Amino acid sequence: MAQVSRRAFAVAALSTLALAAPGVPAAARPRRAAGEMRGMWLATVSNRDWPSRTGLSASAQRKELTALFDKAVDYRLNTVMFQVRPTADAFWPSPHEPWSQYLTGTQGKNPGWDPLGTAVKEAHARGLQLHAWFNPYRIANHTDPGKLVASHPARKHPDWVVPYGGKLYYNPGIPAVRAFVEKAILDAVAKYPVDAVHFDDYFYPYPVAGQTFDDDDAYDTHGGDFSSRAAWRRDNIDMLVTETAAGIKKLRPGTRFGISPFAVWRNATTDTRGSDTKAGVETYDDLYADTRKWVQKNWIDYVVPQVYWQIGNAAADYTKVVDWWAGVAKGSGTRLYIGEALYRAGAKGEPSAWQNPAELSKHLTLADQYPQVGGHVYFAAQDVAADPIGALSRVVADHYRQPALPPS
Repeated sequence: MAQVSRRAFAVAALSTLALAAPGVPAAARPRRAAGEMRGMWLATVSNRDWPSRTGLSASAQRKELTALFDKAVDYRLNTVMFQVRPTADAFWPSPHEPWSQYLTGTQGKNPGWDPLGTAVKEAHARGLQLHAWFNPYRIANHTDPGKLVASHPARKHPDWVVPYGGKLYYNPGIPAVRAFVEKAILDAVAKYPVDAVHFDDYFYPYPVAGQTFDDDDAYDTHGGDFSSRAAWRRDNIDMLVTETAAGIKKLRPGTRFGISPFAVWRNATTDTRGSDTKAGVETYDDLYADTRKWVQKNWIDYVVPQVYWQIGNAAADYTKVVDWWAGVAKGSGTRLYIGEALYRAGAKGEPSAWQNPAELSKHLTLADQYPQVGGHVYFAAQDVAADPIGALSRVVADHYRQPALPPS
């Protein structure tokens, strides 16, 4: 379906929804009527959100998927970040990587339908945008290559693989790895009219105490021009970002590229340019992801920092983190949306703020003070569907009085 016709459908759908959105109370105040990100992540890794379990029939999988899209519409959301490559696998018929085990229970087994192709069509039919979400380097949530299907690229190229923290990863420092990862991702862009390509927060893996990510050989071979291993690693990720962006623009002009990083680039105690936080992880130093540079150089179209803390959090106050990101995004050309921890609302063991259904609504009220903030994205789809303490319903009542077109 062409972009123009999708937009026309969306406008018509929004007019209808404005008159009758199921179970949504009157709003306290109106928000922007158009061009506002209201998204949800739909995670497939380990069957987090979908499918509910492996081995369902194709029709049952379709039914579950479209039910989640319908929930998004019910809550006046307009965008779905659909995870289609969670562990070096595919939710579409890829010539480069095996079918995901999260569909059938067996890696490489054809599920009998095309989930990504179907998702694009069903999302667009509902006036939703579909952002295809890829994890670049994670291969498996275990360390046994023998558990991978025999045809898996990681088995054909064992020198590409690094075991770390109980998982297998592709080594970002090998140029052939980066080229392969980009090729696997861009295959989906070439085949489907996705509205955006989306990366999450996993670049180099999160640090594990007492373990070392063994990229000595790659560094010895490719790192000679750099002042340190850390600088070389950051350059590897920078190249992944810039080359992916260029590939998207070449294949499908107008398709956007967005990233949702861990929300602390660096603490101010580490770098005066950093945020007033005391986070235990800093993306610049620990994940080798220079997220601030990507935004300020406009290498990506949008950024969704995962600001998964409550207002007043001692280590990373939602208020301070949003303020920092608004400053980074100001004048950059990169759009800023805020990632919201809906999954924490009402969850056992969470602080008292997260037991209050109004906490997320307060987040949106605060973020409204910043013109740079163009919307919010909620983690994740099953939490949208369940809304256990009514936190999302409160957001809708307070902030989403009318449906809104997604950013274009």
